[in-house]
Amino acid sequence: MNNRRSFIVGIKATKLSAKEVVFLRKYKPWGVILFTRNIKSINQAQKLTLSIRRIFMDKKYPILIDQEGGRINRLKSIITFDNLTSEYFGDIYRKRNDKFKFFYKLFIDKTSYLLKLIGVNINTVPVLDLRTKNSSNIIGDRAFSNDPKIVSKIGDYCIKFYKENRIGTVIKHIPGHGLAKVDSHHFTPVVNKSLKYLLKKDFLSFKKKKTFFAMTAHIVFSKIDKINTVTHSKKAIKLIRSKIGFKNILISDDLSMKSLKESIKNNTIKTFKAGCNLALHCNGNLKEMEIVGKNSPYLDKFLQKKTSQFYKFLS
Repeated sequence: MNNRRSFIVGIKATKLSAKEVVFLRKYKPWGVILFTRNIKSINQAQKLTLSIRRIFMDKKYPILIDQEGGRINRLKSIITFDNLTSEYFGDIYRKRNDKFKFFYKLFIDKTSYLLKLIGVNINTVPVLDLRTKNSSNIIGDRAFSNDPKIVSKIGDYCIKFYKENRIGTVIKHIPGHGLAKVDSHHFTPVVNKSLKYLLKKDFLSFKKKKTFFAMTAHIVFSKIDKINTVTHSKKAIKLIRSKIGFKNILISDDLSMKSLKESIKNNTIKTFKAGCNLALHCNGNLKEMEIVGKNSPYLDKFLQKKTSQFYKFLS
């Protein structure tokens, strides 16, 4: 495992190309993330994940997916989850608390069954961002609530139910994306709220989460760091480690998003300098992937230790 590099990549299609096989063998990324473009059927997806794991001769090799439900449904070729948004479950939690656990567990058990069937062992959920009025719709119904205590509580259930199914979870977008007025896929959101406000509201839902992974927000919190997004900010990551208390593996959000203004090379280097443990690159562009691969360090002792703990959890 220590000959792997500290990054996660996406691939282009429903099976590995010859060039991608060469790339995976050469750069040995820590994990691979799948998207809708990679999944046509259960049978095809099984073959794909098997072919990835064969390269690494590792049955537990990390394969991730964004399978939230609602509009973030990478399994849409297999199943429809359109109405099952986080907002929907947040509403059930508020109105019919007695029924909530039953419905939510059923949803996660069924999702987990499908993920395990196709060979995925990490789901990048729960979204712990708050629903905020007049903000970008990039979060919107992906949030459970505008109340950090409700978001936190449902987040705990989400992590717990996936844990029972032996699937890793990634809390996102730490320390909070809900106040973003623009979509970080295209622009750099800047949030001017005071640290006192943020710790009481948006950052609160991320505290005390028993999860192996967290994903950073490509957002500038001007009262913490005027210049850098969280992904590139030593100050913001120090705050995540100390004030929020997240001590496990920190993954950047996708480095090819337009919120990050520098070259792919600089975006990668800055991600590690700031204190992220893994760099994420999603679009499957091989030229960009090579740059990320070359500029990602080999797994350090912290990452090796945490990955071993995750592997034990999978057994």
